[in-house]
Amino acid sequence: MTDGPLGIALVGCGLVGNKRARQIGGTGALLVACDTDAARAAEVAADHQRCQSTTDYRKAVTTPGVQIVIVATPNAFLAPVAQAAISAGKHVLIEKPCATSSADIESLLQSARKSTTLVRAAYNHRFHPAIRQAHEMYVRGVIGPVMFVRARYGHGGRIGYENEWRANRELSGGGELIDQGTHLIDLARWFMGDFESVDGHAATYFWKMPVDDNAFLSLRTAKGNTAWLQVSCTEWKNMFSMEIYGRTGKLEIQGLGGSYGPERLIHYEMLPEMGPPKTHIFDFPDPDNSWKLELAAFIEDIRLGRPSVPGLNDALEVMKIVEKIYASNHSIERYP
Repeated sequence: MTDGPLGIALVGCGLVGNKRARQIGGTGALLVACDTDAARAAEVAADHQRCQSTTDYRKAVTTPGVQIVIVATPNAFLAPVAQAAISAGKHVLIEKPCATSSADIESLLQSARKSTTLVRAAYNHRFHPAIRQAHEMYVRGVIGPVMFVRARYGHGGRIGYENEWRANRELSGGGELIDQGTHLIDLARWFMGDFESVDGHAATYFWKMPVDDNAFLSLRTAKGNTAWLQVSCTEWKNMFSMEIYGRTGKLEIQGLGGSYGPERLIHYEMLPEMGPPKTHIFDFPDPDNSWKLELAAFIEDIRLGRPSVPGLNDALEVMKIVEKIYASNHSIERYP
């Protein structure tokens, strides 16, 4: 492998694909932009030197010089495109949730194991600076063993939201749970490990659509440690909040930048005499570069030949939890 920028094909040039394209540079070079909308693919390609556009993802993943395929399509197409890329011998960065079912992720896993390619599940929230620093502090034992996690994540929707692809079960595989919910589940697993007990429900309270607009989860590890998670697209004001409670302190993450508010980490340090904790505040005012850091980490994985984390195994465990919640809903509550 050369030391120069690795060739990249981007499949899916919508909102997320555009964000991905804007973060490519330095160690990577965009060679192909692919979308079923030819004009949208051409628009992305125009911003990158020597980048071609196409509407055929099979052509994109087999283009000479392409070493990495970034898959940023609607959920229903994530697995088929990733399968084609793996079959073509390409490394794959696949957007969460990586598929619409655990069976499809299992198929991707089987294909990846038979190849020499690396596959990274694109859970970019692990690269937000407040979340990353919180995890580093947790690993160092700053707050002691984790007892439980409480997290909320939501956005306010927008006019016509019920007509977007995320509201179409055939394209999305579900609603808010499979969308922002998978981010929270992934983060909870990052801090707490696997969950043995899964409880909760998904419901539709406001949007006139056949998928959920809210989900409520109670997840427990084998030792009984709990993660309480809620995701919502009836939040009205975009918000992110995650609290990690340890035996000697607490880490609180607020905001994700942009419309989610300034990103901040607060460490509440328990004192020997207890009472009000000592408070340490870390602010992260810079623009969100989690997408760029994630891609850089993946490229480093490729150059070093090391496993990429989170990978398809992580995506599979997240999807199993999503499926358990959806299976427990005998009927989703509908807007009256």
